[in-house]
Amino acid sequence: VLKIFKLLHRTRQEVFKNDTRALEAARQKINEEFRNNRDETSEAKINELLKIASDVEVILRTSVIQAVHTDSDKI
Repeated sequence: VLKIFKLLHRTRQEVFKNDTRALEAARQKINEEFRNNRDETSEAKINELLKIASDVEVILRTSVIQAVHTDSDKI
């Protein structure tokens, strides 16, 4: 569990580098989701949650695009 938690935070830092609002929002969401499920004891539910966390990490790493305005009409 700790491994995927750390991996999500490292991915968040890479994907949202230099975007303080997105970094903070992602940090809060990751922490909130893990905090909400910390008392889970069912092995099946824990494995399901870990699978979801792993899928989220892959989606963040492969699908999120950060854009920067370089001119008034260019990104």
